[in-house]
Amino acid sequence: MLLSLWLPRLSIFSNAPTPADIARITELLGRVPQGDFQVVVRTRTGDPVVLYNHPLLADGTPMPTRYWLVGETETVQAGRLEAEGGVNTAEAEVDPAALAAAHVKYAEERDASISVDHTGPRPSGGVGGTRIGVKCLHAHLGWWLAGGEDPVGDWMAAKLGTSRSDYIVSKPRKVFTSPLAAIDIGTNSTNLLIANPDGTELVREVHVTGLGRGVVHSNQLQPDAIERTVNRLQQYQALITQHGCGFVRVTATEACRRATNSAVFLDAAEQVLGTRPEIIAGETEARLAFAGAISHFPTHDGTTLVIDIGGGSTEVMIGDTHFRHAMSFPVGTVVLTERELHHDPPKPEELTNAIGLVTDFMDDLLREHPDVANATRVIGVAGSIVTIAAVEIGLQQFDATKLHGHSMSRGDVEEVFRTLATEKLADRKHNPGLPADRADVIVGGCCVLVGIMRRLHLAEITVSVNNLLDGVIAQELIAP
Repeated sequence: MLLSLWLPRLSIFSNAPTPADIARITELLGRVPQGDFQVVVRTRTGDPVVLYNHPLLADGTPMPTRYWLVGETETVQAGRLEAEGGVNTAEAEVDPAALAAAHVKYAEERDASISVDHTGPRPSGGVGGTRIGVKCLHAHLGWWLAGGEDPVGDWMAAKLGTSRSDYIVSKPRKVFTSPLAAIDIGTNSTNLLIANPDGTELVREVHVTGLGRGVVHSNQLQPDAIERTVNRLQQYQALITQHGCGFVRVTATEACRRATNSAVFLDAAEQVLGTRPEIIAGETEARLAFAGAISHFPTHDGTTLVIDIGGGSTEVMIGDTHFRHAMSFPVGTVVLTERELHHDPPKPEELTNAIGLVTDFMDDLLREHPDVANATRVIGVAGSIVTIAAVEIGLQQFDATKLHGHSMSRGDVEEVFRTLATEKLADRKHNPGLPADRADVIVGGCCVLVGIMRRLHLAEITVSVNNLLDGVIAQELIAP
């Protein structure tokens, strides 16, 4: 499956310059700017003042200036100070130890963004390309305006009567030179996404490991479930190593939130991965899932409701182009199956009780967030909803291109529910689109989706094959 996260394409940076910025910077410099850069300082009217350059050009040539002062007024002011002997005066008046520390910090920050396997020439020196003293006031003022702890910048600001509050300052965004990896350890499945620094997907793995099986009754992760999940993590770690990932984030959700012995699993996982899984709160899970779910859909002029049915919990989220709020409910495919569905096939009263439990939670949702009833778009994400859609279509093999964007009416969902809920497990496994390892809990997933759609009066739901993992990667790529 090859998909791309939505990211600006003018540059690898998330606050990349617009065509208007590039035209204006070309006018200010007298030539077209080279390399990847961000505009990190602007005037109050939006005119570029400071550029944040990648330390290497596309051909590997070092970029000499990290923070490049280009502002029309500011370059003139810095030039006048230099013409008046400002370089020597600043060097004489600024604390030498503070200046040396600034050079070191500047160089460390720049060097950290260069790939460790880069074998060509590298930029050297500190501010202005020197490790001692003062060489270029323009470089010092540019770094200072962008928020740098630069004593020469402080000295210049005092001379010029300049304040950072006079400008719009944006923090530089992270720069990745190697792939990123995200692992989500859920109650029912353990999933991996590896993406390039531009967001292009390299690897996506989805496997049922059942970490949370039995937790609803014992509040304990079972030894066999821990072993299955850790074995899968070993395979994921091999893929992460193979692709040379420079960033890895591992999240764990409801099963680990609920179990009293989560530390046993986290210790074992950390030994395999070298990174300790992070047990995230339900709201964090919702934020990431929302970002992932909408990442491959066109911008919607209205309110979007996202439903994420996991193995241990269900998140219902509301937002527009950005997440607004969510509620997390402790009912998912595994939890509802183990709590309510005890026969094969489930008895009608068991199904009624399961759906009733979900609708009770939806009553709570409507009381606290009545705006969910006004959603103009509904997106469903994660294994249960994707599986229900695959069964509804009758897919013989998983095909993301056929599932992503597929819409199901409430009648479609009810029909899949009636079919699966009235079959014995042995027969249910033969339904096209239903993986055998999900067959024992899919009726629980149907109960959750049916309960939500009935109580919220949802006419249809659109499937997203992108999820929390996509949210993790997207969040990291746009984070300052």
